[in-house]
This record gives sequence, structure tokens and C-alpha cells, in this order.
Amino acid sequence: MDSTLACLAAWMPRQRWYSAKGRTPHLRFVASWDLTEPTAEVRVRTLLVSDEGSLPAVLYQVPLVARATASVTAEAAQVIGSPEPGTTLIDGPTDPAYTEALLRLITSGGRARGVRTVAVGWPASSAPETGAEHTAHVITGEQSNTSIVYLPAGATVPVICKVFRQIQPGLNPDIELQSALAAAGSPYVPRSIGSVEGQWPDLTTAAGSVSGSLAFAQEFLPAVEDAWRLALRAADVGEDFSAPAHAIGVAAAEVHVDLARLFPTRATVRSDQEATATAWRRRLSTAIAEVPALAEHREAISAAYDRALSIEWPALQRIHGDLHLGQVIHVPDRGWVLVDFEGEPMRPMPERVRPELALRDVAGMLRSFDYVAGSIRLHQPDDAVESAAEWSRTARAAFLDGYAERSGVHLGPVAALLEALELEKAVYEAIYEARNRPTWVSIPLGAIERLLTRHVRR
Repeated sequence: MDSTLACLAAWMPRQRWYSAKGRTPHLRFVASWDLTEPTAEVRVRTLLVSDEGSLPAVLYQVPLVARATASVTAEAAQVIGSPEPGTTLIDGPTDPAYTEALLRLITSGGRARGVRTVAVGWPASSAPETGAEHTAHVITGEQSNTSIVYLPAGATVPVICKVFRQIQPGLNPDIELQSALAAAGSPYVPRSIGSVEGQWPDLTTAAGSVSGSLAFAQEFLPAVEDAWRLALRAADVGEDFSAPAHAIGVAAAEVHVDLARLFPTRATVRSDQEATATAWRRRLSTAIAEVPALAEHREAISAAYDRALSIEWPALQRIHGDLHLGQVIHVPDRGWVLVDFEGEPMRPMPERVRPELALRDVAGMLRSFDYVAGSIRLHQPDDAVESAAEWSRTARAAFLDGYAERSGVHLGPVAALLEALELEKAVYEAIYEARNRPTWVSIPLGAIERLLTRHVRR
């Protein structure tokens, strides 16, 4: 096992889903299970390894396929390394032995037992027919997870399966919310196929065990584009995006209405407001330390937060949790569909599953429209600045109109709260851009200035 962990420690930092870039992992074996009976030619095993070098430690799911080195060709899937002479480890999602076994566990159910763990497949009760023959490939570009697309040989439903890389105890909201919405007949989410739940030793107490989500499969919708790409193309040529933005607002509202019906809601109390405001101010202090240009806006932003606290807040409910244009896809003959209900992957699971303000999703989408215009301003001459700003204003207004019409929420009385939520999101974006894309930090900074100026002009 030490040689396998050494191979992983050299390979993991090059993977997009590894969170602690720039350093070598300090890995500890936690648990493992085999998806199939091992043979002399191949072994399909999933490891749970804890990176003890992170604070707090991060638990990773690492599916592996071990093959005889002589059988591994240059065209083979992604090679991890050779822990011992004659054996080569391959990243599981890129090897058919793993992808076939994983889909079989999800669609047929059953248990895969191993060292200090068990993985259980849970087919969705209303899953469509997926068929037995598939070709599989990994979607490139993902960051926190790995998604495998299964294309059927016959006229059955194609499948996309998300393998969660950083895992935590608890039911992932991507599974919980999408499955509930699909079972209720919502046309605004893909149909669920099934999931995998695992059990492993409790790392926080060193006693007992915990369980959590390992994978989630759903209907794959081919020949689609996400709203970000469609909006970016429209803004680039000055094409009006009001009708699509209005329809996205309707779709977001429909999902919120269904979630409020399917899951418990509760009234917002003063302690909720105070806890939220404390989190806002803590993030603002962090942002000012990393983006000094924000310091001149501290008082104005704090005043906006105070205004939000002075009004009555709507009830709390389950929400998408990370809604933006990239999480909405356009399906021919069906319309807009929302995906990736996982919430912010870096947040602890208890935070991602608790009721929130639906307006948080609304604010996230408003910021996304602004980002479209901001990216245009970054890459086009100065004469595009005003047209991009007008495009954003029109699209944002259309989205809000669509959302209000379907949700029944009158946004006027909660304008101060929505403004605060959008400001808080922009503050978060300033931190993110300063750390990852410094040339983009002007987008959230410009948004903060506009939001504050808009209030002064009212």
C-alpha cells in the first residue's frame, strides 16, 4: 500500500480536483473496496485516502484499475504509475473495467465490500431504461469532480455519472434535490438514474463510522449548450438576450417553488439574520486584506448590509446553492434545465443542506449576467463597454421579471436584501479572482461600485 500511496502522491497534484495545489500530498489510507472480483489480468479497486497535509484534512475518493504493465498500450487511459514491477495503475474513470462496473452497481444495485467500508448502489425508483451496451468517456475541464458519459449502443437513455472526488459525510444535495425534483415530474432537471453511497471510518472521532455520497448518475442530455456560452455569444455581437433571460428566470422560480413544496421551510428569525450578517462582514474583512482596493468601500458595503437587516426576510428553504449561467443548459424541444445542485463544493456538507434564502440563487444569477458583460469588456475595445453594460442591464431585468412572475415574489420589498446578497457575492468573487485570475478582479470591483452608486442615485 505504501508504494501505491507514493504513486498517488506524485499524481494527484496534477489533477484539477486536487484542492491543495503546489504541494505534495501527505496521504493516509482510510478504506478500500473492489467493484469486481480481481483476476490475474485486472483489479478494479476504489481507495479512500486522507490528505493529512491539509487543514482540515481532505478525504479523496480515488478509483483505480490495476493492469499488467505488458497489456497497457500507449493509447490506454490515464496512467498513474507503477507501484510494483509488472503492474500499472490507471485512473478508474478512464478505464472500461471501472466504468462498466460502476454503472452496473448503480443501475442494478448491490453491495461492494472491502477493507473498513462498503459501497451500496441505489437505482432510482423511476429511472429510465439505460441498456447494457455503452461506450464511456470522461468529460474534460471539470474541477472538483469527475464525470463519465455513457453513450448507449441502442435506443436507450444516455447517462452521465458524477464521481465525487472530495467526499464528506452526508447525502450530497446534488442527489437529494435533483432526485426529488425528477421524481415529482419537474421538467427543469434531468431524470435520475441512481447513486452510490459509501460507509467509512469516522475521521473526526477515530471511532465508529460515517456514510456519504460517492457517485450520482442521471440522464445525459446531448447536443446542448449551457447558458453561459449562449449568453457570451449574444453579448459579443450585441444580440438581445431578454427572452432567454426571462425563460431562465421562470425556470429558476419553478424549481424554487417545487423545492419549497417538497422540502420543509421555516420562517427566518433574528438569529438567522445576525449569523448571516456576521458571515458577510467576516468575508468582507478577508476580501479587504487580499484586495486593498475594497477598503474605500467598506463603510458603504457595511451600510448596505445594515439596510438588509432592517427589513423582514422571506422564509428559508432548500435552494440550488451555486446558481449561475453555467449551471443552466438549453435542451432542444424542452427548454432550460438546471444541473449541479451540489452547492459550493468547498463548503461543509451541513452548510450545503440547510435551508437558505432563495434570493441567494437569484443574486448568483444576476452576478453571472454581469460576468458576461465583464468578460466582454476585458477582451474588446473601449467602445464595447457601454453596449456590454446595457446588454447586462437588459438581461438582468428580464431574468428578474421572469422570476417574479412565476414565483409570486414581489422583489421591491426585498430589494435591500437582494442588493446585499449580490454585494456579498461580488466580495467573494473579488477574493477568488485575486487568488486565481488577478486580471479579472476588475469585474467584481466594478460591480460593487455600480451597486453602491445605484443606491445613492435612488
